[in-house]
Amino acid sequence: MGYKAYIRSSGMYVPKNIIRNDDLPKELNTSDEWIRQRSGICERRYVSPGQTTSDLAKLAVENLLSKQEVNAEEIDCIIFATLSPDIFFPGAGMFLQEKLGWASRLIPCYDIRQQCSGFIYGLQMAQSFVESGMFGNVLLVGAEVHSNALDYSERGRGSYSIIRRWGRGGCGIAIRQ
Repeated sequence: MGYKAYIRSSGMYVPKNIIRNDDLPKELNTSDEWIRQRSGICERRYVSPGQTTSDLAKLAVENLLSKQEVNAEEIDCIIFATLSPDIFFPGAGMFLQEKLGWASRLIPCYDIRQQCSGFIYGLQMAQSFVESGMFGNVLLVGAEVHSNALDYSERGRGSYSIIRRWGRGGCGIAIRQ
């Protein structure tokens, strides 16, 4: 007999550094009005120097756990969706597990690197794990850090991707039976 999976709790974190449209480098040759008109965006968040993807994920998970709807000891699997891991090997899930102080628990960690769709694939994976009974409480995390790798030159401006597309932040959801 199978189980049904549901989202038990969620948490999020965005970096503290706010960059408004007028704060963007002048090399972009654009304006606040131009950006707002095309994207609706008036500000974005940038990480602090040295802040990594797993740092954002840790803060999102701490936000999730602070709601006291999920006990950290119940988590028996981590799925981490990101395009921008701290480093390419080992996976970001391992760094997150260590930063949360869970390394001694030997929780399975899976990294998914499917760009924008990674979190959705992670959600499907978590649902399958829970409904099959393989795991009882899966932590799905998505986090991205792109601001430290953006090309602000005219060459890197193509289709104004710098201005509107690249996110910085973390979120986590706990999926359980």
